[in-house]
Amino acid sequence: MPPLSPALDPRLQERFQQRLQQRLSADDIARFDRDGALCIKQLLAPEEVALLREGIDANLAAPSPRAKVASRPDDPGRFFEDFCNWQDIPQFGRFVRETPLALAAQRLMQSRTVRLYHDHVLVKEPGTRQRTPWHQDQPYYNIDGVQNISMWIPVDPVSRAATLEFVAGSHKGPWLMPRTFMDNQAKWFPEGSLQDLPNVEADRAAFPIVGWEIEPGDVVCFHMLTLHAAGGVEGPNRRRVFSVRFLGDDTRHAPRPWKTSPEFPGLADELPAGAEMNHPLFPLLVADAEQSTANG
Repeated sequence: MPPLSPALDPRLQERFQQRLQQRLSADDIARFDRDGALCIKQLLAPEEVALLREGIDANLAAPSPRAKVASRPDDPGRFFEDFCNWQDIPQFGRFVRETPLALAAQRLMQSRTVRLYHDHVLVKEPGTRQRTPWHQDQPYYNIDGVQNISMWIPVDPVSRAATLEFVAGSHKGPWLMPRTFMDNQAKWFPEGSLQDLPNVEADRAAFPIVGWEIEPGDVVCFHMLTLHAAGGVEGPNRRRVFSVRFLGDDTRHAPRPWKTSPEFPGLADELPAGAEMNHPLFPLLVADAEQSTANG
């Protein structure tokens, strides 16, 4: 497919800005800055959700070499993940550039620019017991900076028990030790080099946990350092989710001496440490000087 446009179509941008005026207030932006997590109710139109659902089903039918099953063999369900498919699945590319997500990201990051970082599909089939344990995302990545955002977008209804949960305010730091989800191994930063994760489940009342029951069209936004987790899915329900990550003005390349998740093979040879993420893998979606006025 052709590369993403460096700027949204002006006619679309005007329509999207009008929608954001209704769906994203100055109080919401302040809440995101304070908590590191926010649910924007019904940001997406039904046809946009339908486009995304079509793309997820195409991904499930033809997984990439990066796909993996993140649930145990004895799990009665199945937890499927795949990464970085916006260039190969046309519906994903269209969804990123033909919805108000990038403009919402600009407002929430309070950034002049918005780059696409990567996409991530997460599907929990009916009966999946596998939880997504508490973790931060940014320590698994090859980036530094504080202007970033992930958007978690289910195309199926998600109950409060199965939804993504967050520890409000945890995006302010510190970085916590990233571990493998299946066997709790420290394969990224050396053991002892970062503070260990708190045992949130042992005393949930001690943490300011937030989360929302979700309907298709809702978009959950969170900072890449916000501590988060999710449950399995109960009964006959299915949970198909598309997560898209965006980068703002201050994001810089931070090559690691280990495999990041996702991995970007060969990128360190093309983009030096400390460089802006100016590379075809991370197309510029929004670049204007109107961010400061867009919030008001």
